[in-house]
Amino acid sequence: QVQLVESGGGLVQAGGSLRLSCVASGRTFNMYAMGWFRQAPGKEREFVAGISWSGRNTDYADSVKGRFTISRDNAENTAHLQMNTLKPEDTAVYYCAAGQAAGTWYVPRPAYEYAYWGQGTQVTVSS
Repeated sequence: QVQLVESGGGLVQAGGSLRLSCVASGRTFNMYAMGWFRQAPGKEREFVAGISWSGRNTDYADSVKGRFTISRDNAENTAHLQMNTLKPEDTAVYYCAAGQAAGTWYVPRPAYEYAYWGQGTQVTVSS
């Protein structure tokens, strides 16, 4: 079992920045790929960013590429999502997720490849 707790959400103006954090406990953190997903009201949950368990490979949704950066610190059992140049359409509940990966390089995209999820943190971007 892996328990995930997100923090760092809040209200920010368009163009601003937020940094989300995800603290993991339980099984060995560095054996899991990590991902961030988001879900806006009335919409399906969507992939935002992912990072391999080695930390060497990352993947981003086109909508956030160049603005968001995912990182991890295996020694601290944490993952982060730095969000810059935020837009109103980034408003959503953001979820941290962990999934066992096929290899050190692999970054899962589908939600079903992530077995463990946090409770979510609200991000609201005002125009």
